[in-house]
Amino acid sequence: MSKIRTTFEIMEELRGLHISTPRDAEFQRHLSRLLRQDDKGNALPEAVKFAATGETRGIMVVDEPGGGKSTLVHHGLHHQPALNTSDTSIKPFISAIVPSPGTYKNMGTAILSQTGYKLSGRREAHSIWTLVRHRLELQGCIILWIDEAHDLFSKDSNLILRALKTLMQGDGAIIIVLSGTKELAEYVRSDPQVQRRFSTLVLPRVTVEHDLERFNAVIANYAAKAGLGWGGNKQIVERLFLASRYVFGRCVETIYCAIEEALLEGTSALTLDHFARTWALQEGCSADNNVFMADEWWAIRPDGCPEPRQVPLRKRK
Repeated sequence: MSKIRTTFEIMEELRGLHISTPRDAEFQRHLSRLLRQDDKGNALPEAVKFAATGETRGIMVVDEPGGGKSTLVHHGLHHQPALNTSDTSIKPFISAIVPSPGTYKNMGTAILSQTGYKLSGRREAHSIWTLVRHRLELQGCIILWIDEAHDLFSKDSNLILRALKTLMQGDGAIIIVLSGTKELAEYVRSDPQVQRRFSTLVLPRVTVEHDLERFNAVIANYAAKAGLGWGGNKQIVERLFLASRYVFGRCVETIYCAIEEALLEGTSALTLDHFARTWALQEGCSADNNVFMADEWWAIRPDGCPEPRQVPLRKRK
């Protein structure tokens, strides 16, 4: 007898999928130039040194809130062959999320925790960061990824910028990946010595011109995996883009929620109504201001969202 999947199980499966886009290739392009290569051009688990002092470089990944930057970096690091090893004693990359508050000391403690080190007793902040460098080198780490890095510079920005610069110099120097909102780039630009060490990947907004067909296919694929039909209504995809502020990750999350709404209803197909109910729940808006219900939906500006450059299908019913 076949097992009947619950809504929870279906949604878990969908959320575990990855939507491949040119963004993935662009991240790998930034990453591969920071890794040494063998004589066949294959990336090695070793950072390129860009100066006689043993200086490395890093990457800033910048996107709108909810844009999917964390998912992008996570997928990119896990699918870079040079960073995958069967040796459990080696951690080629380590990730840490900025704690609250994102102080110099707290950030060092958070990184230490990700290396498996448990602090006992009180330590000075500079001692913690010295231990961070030792632990990263001990575990064979060549990449440190700090997510939500825009929250990192609200208190001890100068100390943190110097700490990152130190981790990218000398013996055991590592590659640093920072992901965050546009405020991150502004903070890093405040220190030219740090800025020159980072390439910047600004993730673009979705557009009707370049992304409509892709997202229509994504909805069809996800709906099919959930056992739902999909009529391929491209105007729904346009409405989705506007409702999601033309932000990639928010588009995906709205699709998930609409599919979940359809599954909970027990219907056989995913429709405009499921997107409308989802958006009403998220935004708390009236029908007149619901992007998926209003006749002149293209005139709605969620959070002052800018007019897209091209909306060729918006007046189709």
